[in-house]
Amino acid sequence: MNEKKIVVIGAGPAGMMAALRAADFAQQVTLIEKNPSSGKKLLLSGKGRCNLTNACEIDSFIQRFSSGGEFLRDAFKKFFNQELMEFFETRGLRLKVERQMRVFPVTDRSDSIVDLLNKELKKRGVAVVCATKAVEIMVIDKAVAAVMTDQGKTIVADRVVLATGGVSYGLTGSSGDGIRFAANTGHRIIPPRPGLVPLEVAESYPRALEGLTLKNISLRFSCAKQELISEVGELMFTGFGISGPLVLTLSGKIADWLLTKNKVYVAVDLKPALSFEQLEARLFREFKENAKKGIKNALKTLLPQRMIGVFLGILKIDPDKKANQITQPERKAILSLFKEFRMEVSRALPIEVAMITRGGVSLKDINPRTMESRRVAGLYFAGEIIDVDADTGGFNLQAAFSTGYLAGESAARP
Repeated sequence: MNEKKIVVIGAGPAGMMAALRAADFAQQVTLIEKNPSSGKKLLLSGKGRCNLTNACEIDSFIQRFSSGGEFLRDAFKKFFNQELMEFFETRGLRLKVERQMRVFPVTDRSDSIVDLLNKELKKRGVAVVCATKAVEIMVIDKAVAAVMTDQGKTIVADRVVLATGGVSYGLTGSSGDGIRFAANTGHRIIPPRPGLVPLEVAESYPRALEGLTLKNISLRFSCAKQELISEVGELMFTGFGISGPLVLTLSGKIADWLLTKNKVYVAVDLKPALSFEQLEARLFREFKENAKKGIKNALKTLLPQRMIGVFLGILKIDPDKKANQITQPERKAILSLFKEFRMEVSRALPIEVAMITRGGVSLKDINPRTMESRRVAGLYFAGEIIDVDADTGGFNLQAAFSTGYLAGESAARP
């Protein structure tokens, strides 16, 4: 096999895996990274623990993508969660499967993943060039020819893999460079939008609840005649609104709704496991058992301490009012608020602070069997730069590793 000069731009999970797979074919591989070291965004994933994949089966996995999941099927058939887990475990890094099938290293440290990938890059002879920014991809006769860097160098290339990420988490170096390269070489771009991002609400009281996590709740978002209901899970209050797994998972759709200029609301069901009638019976029992206590004390078994004051403030009920003095209308109002703690969503936070980028290079311009461009020969795409995005839980990282693996292999083959 004739040796090819392969340049991979971006040393995140997709880029590192692309470089490793290309090197398996004894190719001359150069990995360019604008940051001083590789895997910067990977170090932040999973709150520093690196939720590298999800152990669910492929059809369920694909369903967790908002769009483009089927586009990834070829990449997943080539290199999926079991292959990724074996990649790390056969090299001495043990993994564990936690709730919701999320996979983490047993070290609970993202740097364990990055260190192993860097060792493999060195072992396979990949030339890793950090603190160097690609500024242009030279294309001659609709085929890649070279990569120009901010150091004034021109790196001749037979194949180029673009794995520069999206626009989210700008502090990690994701500034949309690859998307600009793709646009400049004639590719269609789906406008980047925030995904997995906290939401801001109009009400002021979340500030009093900042840092409070509500567990085993569900959310119902509504906008005009549209409605979106979450699974049961967690919500976290922030100084400006709401975050947590349930919010992040649905935030992309909510961000799209907000663009319509219609008002968007979220209703929190604080007791989704109980019907209105069951909750009423439970509340009646608590009030009866705590008849002489203030209502703020009677609610302690049903609400987090920090939420009781806000709860009663919304209802305009004196917190020192005795439980046996609560009127029937007040009890109905309490029950309604338990089942529908409503807020107006004013905006999604900007893409710069989003966990992922939605949008990117159009799937119409990429061959799913190889990840090669349909417009420029020898140009491949991998990772977040592609217009695919998924829920939290390891799905996006697996997509990055899988597309990187396929792009690297395809670039290295004749």
